[in-house]
Amino acid sequence: MSRDSLLLVSTSYPQTGDGSEAAGAFVADFAQAASRLVPVRVVAPGASESVEQTLSGIRVYRFASPGRPLSLLSPKNVADWPAIGLTLASLRRQVLAADHDDRVAHTLALWVLPSGWAARSLARRSGVPYSVWALGSDIWTLGRIPGLRSMLRGVIRGASHRFADGLQLCGEAAALSGRVFEFLPSSRQLSFTRTRPLADKPPYRLLFLGRWHPNKGVDLLLEALCSLPDATWSRIAGVHIAGGGPMEDLVKERVANLQEAGRAVRLAGFLDNAAASEALADADFLLLPSRIESIPVVFSDAMKMGLPVVAMPVGDLPALLAEGGVGTLAGAVSAAAFASAIIAALGAPPSGGAMRMQDMARRFDPASCAASVLARLGMVMPTASSAVESKGGRT
Repeated sequence: MSRDSLLLVSTSYPQTGDGSEAAGAFVADFAQAASRLVPVRVVAPGASESVEQTLSGIRVYRFASPGRPLSLLSPKNVADWPAIGLTLASLRRQVLAADHDDRVAHTLALWVLPSGWAARSLARRSGVPYSVWALGSDIWTLGRIPGLRSMLRGVIRGASHRFADGLQLCGEAAALSGRVFEFLPSSRQLSFTRTRPLADKPPYRLLFLGRWHPNKGVDLLLEALCSLPDATWSRIAGVHIAGGGPMEDLVKERVANLQEAGRAVRLAGFLDNAAASEALADADFLLLPSRIESIPVVFSDAMKMGLPVVAMPVGDLPALLAEGGVGTLAGAVSAAAFASAIIAALGAPPSGGAMRMQDMARRFDPASCAASVLARLGMVMPTASSAVESKGGRT
């Protein structure tokens, strides 16, 4: 048999299906799209080492990641070292096991560490080339830890192709590693389409959908909502805040305060794909109050729903919103600036940028992204359009 399969190695892949694994959902959508073109295998976290087959024929090799996921374990914390070591050993075993029949033609690691490290192990054992897809956490977090920075650079330099899910991130990853990165957006396939049109006059429905984490700025959003004057609240039909995470107690407390003050705010937990799609389809504006961001997956969700955003000026969001018609940008990363942006956004109907949002949505299509990557890896013939954009860096 010839080597004909793509192996995806990721620490983000759905296990529960409850919506708490947003990044994992888009990895699953990418795998599904790629499987329509080539055979696909996946190495992903699970409660124990196992092999399962999806209905679409994707074989998933689960590595043991009991308790907290790797993303919540810190190499700076000595107490986490045993759990990190056991998880990495299991990850490596399952990556090697995924090529037990010598069918893997190429490995795509999501993300550089630790997935790229495991992919490099397979390359060294069997000569299977690998490529990496970097997230901001690879470069902005792990890249700042001296020992891991060196490992990160080594994994990147051994990769055949290098992708990153942000425009700025491409440049920063290239600067760190001395290798060119190409922009490859992360996006997922929504299960709903918009049936309720955007409101053409107030009051409007606002939505926050994401982790309750300092990076995502949910506390800044709540502070901004508390500061909005009565005149602005008269233009708001309701604010839907959905998600979960380490700031849960603070979120619940401040939402309760808003509700006691008579503000139309409702709270929900993590939403699965169907519920998230329905929430997006029911909203008029999406709120992105992040302190740190590249291009959040929910941004592309909003574009697919024709939903304008209100965003902080972080990561690639200023560049994307500068194209016009897709949202309102705050003047600074602060609660006061975000409140001002909400007030400005509510001053005009949300449907004004419909055509621009349609154009933006086409850049974030999972099927196009998968086809482009497979073409770059030499596994399928390239098509006329490509979702992968080259960015400058040193070779």
